Amino acid sequence: MLVAFYAPMKSPEHPVPSGDRLMARLLMRALELAGHSVEIVSEFRVHANNPESAAELLVKADDERERLQRKWQEGPRPDLWFCYHPYYKSPDLLGPAIAAQFAIPYVTAEASYSRRRDAMGWAFFQKPVGDAIRQAAINIAFTERDRKGLEDVFPEARIAAIKPFIDAALFEAITPTPDPQRLMTVAMMRAGDKMDSYKMLAAALHTIEERPWTLGIIGDGPLRAEVEAVFAGFAPGRIDWLGQRKPEEIALLLAKGDIYVWPGCGEAYGLAYLEAQAAGLPVVAQRTAGVPEVVEADVTGLLTPDGDTGAYAQSIAGLLDDRARRNVLASAARRFVIGERSLAGAARDLDLILRSYAGVTYD
Repeated sequence: MLVAFYAPMKSPEHPVPSGDRLMARLLMRALELAGHSVEIVSEFRVHANNPESAAELLVKADDERERLQRKWQEGPRPDLWFCYHPYYKSPDLLGPAIAAQFAIPYVTAEASYSRRRDAMGWAFFQKPVGDAIRQAAINIAFTERDRKGLEDVFPEARIAAIKPFIDAALFEAITPTPDPQRLMTVAMMRAGDKMDSYKMLAAALHTIEERPWTLGIIGDGPLRAEVEAVFAGFAPGRIDWLGQRKPEEIALLLAKGDIYVWPGCGEAYGLAYLEAQAAGLPVVAQRTAGVPEVVEADVTGLLTPDGDTGAYAQSIAGLLDDRARRNVLASAARRFVIGERSLAGAARDLDLILRSYAGVTYD
C-alpha cells in the first residue's frame, strides 16, 4: 500500500528536532516495517500563532491542495492518507478533501480537539480538525487522555489506540554504565511548557544542593540563554551543558546517567522518557498530562503531584540516597521499553488497525 503521509505542524524533514518530528518519523518507519510504502506528500506547514495568521493559511492551502489534486488526476495516486497530529493551530487543510475526491481512506494519529479553544477565537480554524476526525476511517490515539478527549467531543468517531513507542535498537546495543549521582535530562529550550519544566527542575535542585549530584543537560533552542540563567546560581561543575546531540550520542550519554529528571509540565507524553528508560535510567517526573502513559509509577520511575516542587525534589533526593531502589527501577525501566514499547510492536499494532478499520487488504 502507498501511504500519503502528512504532518501539518512539522514535516518529518523539518531541520529542527522535536518530539513531534521524532514521532512522525517513527510512524513512517512503523508503516514501512509493516510492509507499506510511505511518501511525505507535502511540506506545506500549517502552524498558526494566532487566529489572524490562521486566516492567511486557509487561503494558501488552496494552492497546495489543488497541486496535489492535479498530480494524482494525471498519475498514480496513494491508497491512504495518513495525517499526524492535527490540532487547533495545525489542522489538515489538504487531506480530507483529497481523500474524499479520490475515495481513499483518511486516517489521523494524535488528533486533538479542545472546546475551550473555540471560545478563544479559534473556532473557524479548529472546525477542519473536527470535520477530519468525523471523516476519518480511524483516529489513532496515543494516550488514554487523548482517546477520552476525542470520545467526549465526537462520540460517533472511530478511535483506536497505540501506546507511545520508540526505536530501541540504539539502546539495546548499549550496556548501561551509570555514574552514581549523575542526573540527566533531554529537552528543547523554548518558551511555554519546556521553560516551565526547566524552572521547576532548577528550583527543585536548589533545595537538595547538599547532595553530590551533577546534571547533564542535552538540548538547545531559542531560549538557551534564559535556561542557562535559570541554572546560574549553581556552583561551577554542577551543570554540564551538552548541547544538541545526534541520536547515537544521546543514547551513549544517557547510558552513563543514574537518574532521568524532567518535571514534564504539560507533556503530551514525552518520547525522551522512553529513551531514558531504554538506556537504563529510572525517571522522576510529575504525574501530569500524558506522562503516566510512558512512565510506570513506582515500577520504572517516580511520579509526583502536579506542581509540587517540594515533592519533586524529595523524590530525586530519595533515589539519590537509595542505590538499591535505583537499580531495581532502572532494570524495570529498560525491560519495559525494550519489551513493550518497541518499533516492531508498534508496526504490528498499526498494521492491525489499518486492516481492521481502514480497509487495508493484501494480495
